[in-house]
Amino acid sequence: MPGPSGDTVPAPPVSAPPPANAFARTRVDGPFTVVEAFDEIDMAGADLLAEHLDAAAAGPAPDVLVDLRGVAFLDCSGLRVLCGAEARAARLGGRLRVVGGDAVRLLLRGTGLLGRFPPLTALPGAPG
Repeated sequence: MPGPSGDTVPAPPVSAPPPANAFARTRVDGPFTVVEAFDEIDMAGADLLAEHLDAAAAGPAPDVLVDLRGVAFLDCSGLRVLCGAEARAARLGGRLRVVGGDAVRLLLRGTGLLGRFPPLTALPGAPG
């Protein structure tokens, strides 16, 4: 993009994902950044998941998949983190989608977020 003097200004570098922790890890899978969440995402785990989502949704036009299939419990702290990361990705011209089963669908329906996060049942391009 042109800077004030007309020179091209490079896009800010995308930071490396944070190290894996007990609640999340990040990997690149083709065009997607996949953030896999684990265990229970409550007040204790939400900030650790947020580190991964913040990094994944920071680049230009991010395409983030949040894999919630390994999550046994997700409360409003985790939903707050998802909403913030989705808004950030959208502001940057990207998107954030969730992957999860029936429990995730029920939670999203019950909280009124199903329209914002219609869950995929599998990662795009994954066999089966």
